[in-house]
Amino acid sequence: MMEVSPAKGGNDMLIFDLDGTLTDSNGVWKDVDEVFLARRNAPYTQEYYEGVAHTILSNCAVFTKEYLHLEESCEEIIAEWMDLAGDAYASVPLKPHVREYLDRCRAAGHRMVIFTACVPEHCQAAVAHHGLMEYFERVIYAQELGVDKRSPAIFRRVAEMLGERPRDCVLFDDSLSACKAAKAAGMTVVGVYDGHMAGAMADMREICDRFIMDFGELV
Repeated sequence: MMEVSPAKGGNDMLIFDLDGTLTDSNGVWKDVDEVFLARRNAPYTQEYYEGVAHTILSNCAVFTKEYLHLEESCEEIIAEWMDLAGDAYASVPLKPHVREYLDRCRAAGHRMVIFTACVPEHCQAAVAHHGLMEYFERVIYAQELGVDKRSPAIFRRVAEMLGERPRDCVLFDDSLSACKAAKAAGMTVVGVYDGHMAGAMADMREICDRFIMDFGELV
């Protein structure tokens, strides 16, 4: 496995996921899913989790409507999720050593962006709570692009938007599907451990150029 230490030089464009990578926020959506399913007397299963994890809300709603055979519209499903999530993102914690690593990357002169499937309002609340925009050029929302992070094409598109070649970009993400897609697009990939994704850790170690338990390994 190759060594990836962006803060020490090398590739210039660093692309960070939000949920489960920069912020410890995956639990918010697990709680939302469990309440939503319980209201319909449905269990929270691995199949359901895989259908809704790390994709944009519109895709989650389509999957949920079909999976549970619901009469509600996708818009009504999303509205219920948003109500359940409430203002949780205004207080989600950062993952360990995130700020120290961002400080090092900024000092090294790296360009940095966030690329997230998170709802824009929620992302903005978390970023504002922690004052993170001082580190990042911009936030790119998969929701606004209309494509989730499971396709190599979306990562090539993001690189193009940033004026970079995929091979000159490093992605940090906790999602196996996103890491696979970015790798297929030609990016260097750093997998980030998240307890909610622990079952994918072996595959992440195999696919990613480097896998870290937390950012302290890069500081």
